[in-house]
Amino acid sequence: MTDATWETLSNQAVAACGIVYFLALLAHLVEWSSLRNVPADNAPAKAPARATSASTATTTATTTGATTGADGGAVAVATGGTDDTATGVDPDRTRRVELFGRLGLMLTVIAVGLHFVGLLGRGMAADPNRVPWGNMYEFTLSGTFIVALLYLLLHRRLGLAWMAPIVVGFVLALLMVAVLWLYDPVAPLTEALDSYWLVIHVISAAIATGAFTLGGICSVVYLVKERHPGPTTGPLARIPEPAALDRISYRIHSFGFPVWTFAVLITGPIWAHQAWSSYWNWDPKEVWAFITWVVYAAYLHARSTAGWKGRNAAILALVGMATLWFNFIGINYFSSTSQHSYAGGAHQIGGPVEAGGTAPRIH
Repeated sequence: MTDATWETLSNQAVAACGIVYFLALLAHLVEWSSLRNVPADNAPAKAPARATSASTATTTATTTGATTGADGGAVAVATGGTDDTATGVDPDRTRRVELFGRLGLMLTVIAVGLHFVGLLGRGMAADPNRVPWGNMYEFTLSGTFIVALLYLLLHRRLGLAWMAPIVVGFVLALLMVAVLWLYDPVAPLTEALDSYWLVIHVISAAIATGAFTLGGICSVVYLVKERHPGPTTGPLARIPEPAALDRISYRIHSFGFPVWTFAVLITGPIWAHQAWSSYWNWDPKEVWAFITWVVYAAYLHARSTAGWKGRNAAILALVGMATLWFNFIGINYFSSTSQHSYAGGAHQIGGPVEAGGTAPRIH
């Protein structure tokens, strides 16, 4: 295949994955809309009106099953002998929830596969072949891929199915931004960027960014759930209780922080010394990456030592995510002094890198 063919394949794969992400979002929205009258596993269904004896209660217990829904929680489903009207369960609605939940998950898996093909084609389209991290368009593709992939990997382990429409909507929105405003034609990496430290540094930074984003989503939902506790039906009833959300957020941030530390405080300075002969240059992206590190370090420290849980911890985690995404997006467009000139797209590629021969370091 020629380089032009690979680039065309990449563009078509990105467009296709955007369409499939959109279909997955629609499936999950239908799933959520069908949850209106379906009780969650942690919300007790109405007891049958004539359950007046122990034998009746036993019969009800044995004839009412709990079917694991696509959102990771159990949905009360009648398996025979139970009065659906008495329990408040609509079997058709329950089946619709499960069907569209599984459909949404399947479509998300397909979209992530197409997303990977888009990244692979992007790297193979360059001459010589390279990793697809040469500009902001490519890093946005990579970052959104990591977010979606981490969600799928943690889907069962942490019970994140309730997060599906949020993650898919987030990834789809950023893909639209990348395609409409950030797209650049494939070009070779600059000589300074052509380093194995690019692979090590960007992989770790992208993984940490994906983890912090998922943790931030948990923190946002925690604040929403805290304001609306105790629903027995509807989408909010499928979301874990605030205490569980707090623990999930903490676990995800605990995973992302050492990876971010490796990217910002180890591989980044090493690459900077190799390219600029200095471990630290007070570049705006370096400063904001360190600010992000400090905020998340404060979050984890306060969470583990001072017992700073719940609302305060969630707010601090969101401050960290704000600094993270401002570093990724804001610095590229609001700073005129950053040496990370790759990140702003085509309008900056001819800037300091070509003029001065310096190498950007990616966060």
